[in-house]
Amino acid sequence: GTAIENFICVIYNVSFMNCTWHVSRTVPGDTQYFLYWKSSQKEDFIGCQNYVKDNWGRHTGCRFQNVTIEDKRAYFLVNGSGQNI
Repeated sequence: GTAIENFICVIYNVSFMNCTWHVSRTVPGDTQYFLYWKSSQKEDFIGCQNYVKDNWGRHTGCRFQNVTIEDKRAYFLVNGSGQNI
């Protein structure tokens, strides 16, 4: 019951990427999410530096700059943390 929902990323203007997701209503209030991505299996994950937040301060999206995806694939990881998860 603490997983994110409707995760989507959109690339625009060649090198910008916006990712968003929804937080379930059943998620405890202290839950926070962190997004990481990489463009190939060989690379290390890059953490979000520019989060979008909801009214409760939870991360619900991220804006990335200088994005390059060479092999038409990208890898994403979302970690959730909180006392009750």
